[in-house]
Amino acid sequence: MVTAKKTTKVVKEESKEFAVILTGGKQYKVAVGDILKVEKLEGDFAIGDKITFDKVLLVDNGVDTTIGTPYIKGATVESLFVKLGKHKTVKVVKYLQKSRYLKKNGHRQPFIEVKISAIK
Repeated sequence: MVTAKKTTKVVKEESKEFAVILTGGKQYKVAVGDILKVEKLEGDFAIGDKITFDKVLLVDNGVDTTIGTPYIKGATVESLFVKLGKHKTVKVVKYLQKSRYLKKNGHRQPFIEVKISAIK
């Protein structure tokens, strides 16, 4: 007869602080240490440059939640530029039957990858 041991797993809780930011027409839920692919921003960036997002819609620090109307004044999310790249190719096909019309096109949307360093 085999007896099963009961084990308790201790999970180390890190900071539960998160924020919701608006960039490139999209909303992202972010926490410190997250790596995001966001729409390409205007300007020239080098690896390690600091990027600040000031359109913060919501901040939750684990105790209090602050909701902006539409943005929270004075709240910022700081991040570091990681890399610039392009997404996979999206293929676009236009086809008209019975007229021998076929047009193919591809599109690769540019993005920047950022690592969230601080929520203020």
